[in-house]
Amino acid sequence: MMSARRVVTLPPTLRGPEALRFATDVRSRGADVLEVRTDLHPAEAVDAAALAGILDLLVSERGTPLPPAWVAAARWVDRDVVHAGALDAPAGKLLASHHAERPLSTEEALRLWDVAIPAGALVKHVEPVGELSQARVAVLLETQARLRARFGEGRVTLLAMGPVALPIRAVLAQRNVLDYVALGGDWKAAPGQRLLADAVREVKYPHPVPLPEGEGVVTRLGILGTSIAHSRSPRIHRQPFDRIDIPEDAPVEALVDALLPHYRGFAVTSPFKIRLARHTGSPLDAINTLVRRRDRWESFNTDTEGARTVLERLGARDVFVLGDGGASAAIRSVTPEVGCQLRFLKRAEISSPLAGCGIWTWPDRITPPDALRFEGARVAVIAYGAPARRIAAEITRRGGSPLMLGAAWFIAQARRQRALWENAS
Repeated sequence: MMSARRVVTLPPTLRGPEALRFATDVRSRGADVLEVRTDLHPAEAVDAAALAGILDLLVSERGTPLPPAWVAAARWVDRDVVHAGALDAPAGKLLASHHAERPLSTEEALRLWDVAIPAGALVKHVEPVGELSQARVAVLLETQARLRARFGEGRVTLLAMGPVALPIRAVLAQRNVLDYVALGGDWKAAPGQRLLADAVREVKYPHPVPLPEGEGVVTRLGILGTSIAHSRSPRIHRQPFDRIDIPEDAPVEALVDALLPHYRGFAVTSPFKIRLARHTGSPLDAINTLVRRRDRWESFNTDTEGARTVLERLGARDVFVLGDGGASAAIRSVTPEVGCQLRFLKRAEISSPLAGCGIWTWPDRITPPDALRFEGARVAVIAYGAPARRIAAEITRRGGSPLMLGAAWFIAQARRQRALWENAS
């Protein structure tokens, strides 16, 4: 099976030479196509011919008509099949598209495409996800299959849209011609786009078990969390592995249930560890791993492996713990094994400087209480990457000495996750 061509959209803030540098950058990172849209850039803001010399160019008409110079330089020209009138792109360049305003049944979607599409044109159908359920995902897959049957294997792209659409887009991408992805940072062209790096990694390091056409071999893995662009999980676990970055108030319970037929497991990080423990009926206060067991999710907390490693590295008899979420639950559960006393400090209870040894479990997006101060305390940081550096700076600013133990925690828990996912069914 051929992989979808990876499309990155030119951000609206980039013009002229900056646009050319962006195109060169995304090409080096594995992008195949650059999209330029009329709702994001005026005609004079970009040199379409120069961009086309770097990457295949896709120009998309969004409200404002396409400049002739863009059309001339483009590999594909995106015109809305409903609102654009005559589909008059030059021969061989047309990408006929439709963006539905609501979720559609397969029959409703197919009726939209009861129009004459020139031979060889690409077809792109976009829908909001709507209410999350296995049935809803099945409808999108059925629409994709029926459009492929009508127009041909190498012509169809179906995209899901919305704040929790990322894993559904990843599943659909396995049968799409184009995969619209984001470079990263603060801007995405559409809600639900996955990262270019993850799409490239999936193709570069394929799962050792192939995905036969028409058979239900479930290979996908993913990590669920908020603000997880920095996550290293995709770098160490088997591919395909998706960073599913969703809002803190997202319906994560409905999402994992909807994805049960399509994923073999999930890593779970802040802020969903406690919610998914409750949802799966776990006896644990918090979980960080879901494993597919035929028609249900089984939950585990491999953070206990990380907690044990960090407490052993600290080597202290008395340890204070800042935060009381999923990581704290793992620390609490292994305390009897390592023989130390723990003090779990709520935010309102912190009124005097802390000394000795401690563990900071708050995510870096959470502002610590103003009263928090340290008297030379050694404080373990169990995050990693940029968040860990920000937390360490905060500890130092408040009089403490940070111990960077995030990698030790991460590796210990990830080894156990990998073993569990190998036995998923």
